[in-house]
Amino acid sequence: MRIIIYTRNDCVQCHATKRAMESRGVTFEMVNVDLVPDAAETLKAQGFRQLPVVIAGETSWSGFRPDLINRLPQPAQAARA
Repeated sequence: MRIIIYTRNDCVQCHATKRAMESRGVTFEMVNVDLVPDAAETLKAQGFRQLPVVIAGETSWSGFRPDLINRLPQPAQAARA
């Protein structure tokens, strides 16, 4: 599953999301909206108003959501699925 975290500089919730995913061994890509302003406009058009925005397959959310991060398959689980 492809996971993308949309983040920005100096975002506490963004850093917490990144650390939580790293600690679970989840592989992800990051897009910094400070460097890619078009990404911020796209997220706003989709109704997101808070960062980070996480797109994980068909699931998406904004803010630091450890409950949802814990539901993501870890690499060993994904290999078995």
